[in-house]
Amino acid sequence: MYSTAGKDQQLSFFGNDILNQLDEAEPLLKLASIIPWGDFEKAFKVHYSGLGAPAKPIRLMVGLLLLKQLENLSDETMVRQWKQNPYYQAFCGQNNFSLSEPCHSTELVKFRKRIGKEGMEKIFQMSIGLHGKTALESNVNIDTTVQEKNITYPTDAKLAIKIINRVNKLAKEHGIQQRRTYVKEVKICRLSIRHFRHIKKRGKAKKALTRLRTIAHKQIRELRRKLPGHFLFDHYQKDFLLYERVLAQQPKDKNKIYSLHEQQVYCIGKGKDHKQYEYGNKVSIATTAKSNIIVGVVSHDKNIHDNHTLPEVLNHIKTSRGKSVNEAVCDRGYRGKTQFNGTKIILPKRPLKRDNRYQRDKKRKQCKRRAAIEPIIGHLKSDYRLSRNFLKGVIGDEINVLMSATAWNLKQWIIAFLCLLFVLYYRLFLIQTDIIFL
Repeated sequence: MYSTAGKDQQLSFFGNDILNQLDEAEPLLKLASIIPWGDFEKAFKVHYSGLGAPAKPIRLMVGLLLLKQLENLSDETMVRQWKQNPYYQAFCGQNNFSLSEPCHSTELVKFRKRIGKEGMEKIFQMSIGLHGKTALESNVNIDTTVQEKNITYPTDAKLAIKIINRVNKLAKEHGIQQRRTYVKEVKICRLSIRHFRHIKKRGKAKKALTRLRTIAHKQIRELRRKLPGHFLFDHYQKDFLLYERVLAQQPKDKNKIYSLHEQQVYCIGKGKDHKQYEYGNKVSIATTAKSNIIVGVVSHDKNIHDNHTLPEVLNHIKTSRGKSVNEAVCDRGYRGKTQFNGTKIILPKRPLKRDNRYQRDKKRKQCKRRAAIEPIIGHLKSDYRLSRNFLKGVIGDEINVLMSATAWNLKQWIIAFLCLLFVLYYRLFLIQTDIIFL
């Protein structure tokens, strides 16, 4: 459809400039306008050699990672949603509406590996810098939580069955003739183990578990005899040692392996009634006392006591925002430390006799305000992909918690922007109302 003579042609949704047809007050567009995309391009261009196929724009890849975490989407879903949503395309720097997907979902995996933890740290620092002086509060709240890994609930029977299946698959791939695969017997043992908690069938379940371990040992020994003829023994020796270690584990052993593909996972007990044990890694989270901005996150590769996590998270706060912390308010799980590198550790406890009324009220309000970090952790888990980590390895644990915290900080900026927009519209409404009545 054309306009009247003397005027430009009416804009089309699929025209050259998509930004002119979108709502300028959209929070995503305002957020995109203040993010320093040029800093990312300068920092990440060292990871590209210029050889091979042309790389995707850095702003596109960073924008996809931010949107993925903000909207709680998988890599595959994020790529599809980008194709359908013009605001997502504008956020990533697209000027024309694209009818095709921006990249394959595996490109996001490769980009995360390319920039690594250091690149994610830079993105996280950007999310803190958007809040300006608000993020430079001298007091912070600190707490720990569990970032569960994307693994099945570990049991000895599951691990033994997985080992048998892996060994059978290995033999089939290399054309090794096995005397027996035990496929039918494994199914029978699996059915017997279902009743492990039944008092009258527990003995049968224990025998089935012992039989599964025996079968796994037989399969491993058979492959060890036949693999040298295929010159593959050294290649798979490390895997066989891992399988034997898993089969020899006992319930009370330390440093157990709970997953064959995520060996760094450890068991954490937080005293929850609905979930006695969680399998993943412990993370520390630090937020500002008043504005609830996350200024420090650390992923711990070992299950250490909470008071031993303080040095790492306090150092990370100083590195992320460039300012140290005067006071850190923690819960009673951090007992054992009262000060670290000039930072005073405040724990909820009975007031001292020498404290005056002002000091007592101040400590009580600080410890009462500390509880604000609990719903923040809940939002990180339910809305920003912290409840279950789908990224592989220790580096995946670090990247996921950094991106979750980044998404929270960006969301806080969007909320602040919407509040400011509401105040402006409300004032404009009052002015118009007064004019009408006058």
